[in-house]
Amino acid sequence: MNDTICAPATAPGGALGIIRVSGPQAVEIVNQIASADVNTFSPNFETFTHIVDKYANFEKDKISSNIVDEVMITVFRAPHSYTGEDSVEISCHGSRYIINKVLELLVKHGCRMAEPGEFTKRAYLNGKIDLSQAEAVADLIASSNKATHQLAMSQLRGGITSELSLLRDQLLKLTSLLELELDFSDHEDLEFADRSELLSIANKINNHITRLARSFETGQAIKQGIPVAIVGKTNVGKSTLLNRLLHDDRAIVSDIHGTTRDTIEDTIDLQGVNFRFIDTAGIRQTTDQVEKIGIERTFSAIDKARIVLWVIDEEPSTKEFNNIKQRSKNKKLIIVQNKIDKVKFTPLTTVNFPLITISAKQGTNISQLEQAIYQAADIPALSDSDVIVTNARHYDALIRANEAIQRVIDGLQQQLSGDLLSEDLRQALEILAEITGGQITPNEVLGNIFKNFCVGK
Repeated sequence: MNDTICAPATAPGGALGIIRVSGPQAVEIVNQIASADVNTFSPNFETFTHIVDKYANFEKDKISSNIVDEVMITVFRAPHSYTGEDSVEISCHGSRYIINKVLELLVKHGCRMAEPGEFTKRAYLNGKIDLSQAEAVADLIASSNKATHQLAMSQLRGGITSELSLLRDQLLKLTSLLELELDFSDHEDLEFADRSELLSIANKINNHITRLARSFETGQAIKQGIPVAIVGKTNVGKSTLLNRLLHDDRAIVSDIHGTTRDTIEDTIDLQGVNFRFIDTAGIRQTTDQVEKIGIERTFSAIDKARIVLWVIDEEPSTKEFNNIKQRSKNKKLIIVQNKIDKVKFTPLTTVNFPLITISAKQGTNISQLEQAIYQAADIPALSDSDVIVTNARHYDALIRANEAIQRVIDGLQQQLSGDLLSEDLRQALEILAEITGGQITPNEVLGNIFKNFCVGK
């Protein structure tokens, strides 16, 4: 933390490049390679100047021969910067040579190259962001559509932190009530919360944690892409449908049965959400060992999918339908009648599944199918205030915290002593603190007791 670090903040090769410098000597080091006095620059405003190689026989009256680039420099004074330290951003031209030259000069004057993620790490260590917000920075950079961007922005703005703060306050209240009972149990004139009130608070906490944990499935689906398996018999047009959805010839299309021997995956964006389509081998009886392996992978793809598109081009038998229905249990099943330009029939009119008639070859009703797929995903309408868990580490902590609070509920119902219950409550607080990197201290519990209760009144 005593070092001053530097690194490019943009990829090389573009029209412009930004180099970030942070640390106690940031301003002074940049001042050594600038043609103007950076110490006089107004904070948070860009100022035009030059980067100069003063090692190249620098002479005041021949400054132009040593200019590396014309740049805009912005100074950020601590604590009003991303890292909380004195920081400088140098906006130069995006040439690889220029960026590398500026970095070389910074290092010569005392900087060191930053390690991966070190600027964000310093922001965390300096209290500018918590751990969940630090993780959101990576998610924001990696966001590839509207939904993943919204989730990352919500977390970066402290959405999960606010939810955990509410949980923390509720747990702290419950802990304080039990600590009060333990510390002042010999005072007969004091009244404590009865066990039914404690149980009510514990159940509210449990419901809150459970709701957050359940959102993880939706969060992961949005973050990684909602898996959609395209299944059906051989030669019904599954690969043609995949190519139509992707607007690309991704899969081989042939009239020969059994062409697709393995699963083929690709992703598209539907209304701001990524869907990961999986074209599978056609389901049929076969003696070909390779094709058999492909069919087994088809069944595996169904197991992993959230949505199953069952493509048919003729009236399916009851056995086929029951097989698909059983395989797609707990999935969203959409029946896709393909080749309506050639085949005319109305299958399975009595089943309670969406039925979309299309021509994958001609593109008929593809937009209608895309809408059905989006609706089947059942993605909640996202807003900046929505809190959906997307991080596996957060989910694991919530599950462990939920187990701890469930032990508290069981203990209250069994009339266990307060000291045993307090241990599980403290464990729940510590687990939730792992998400943001915060800590719970004995003084905080004690302070909450005296803040909310009148002891010795």
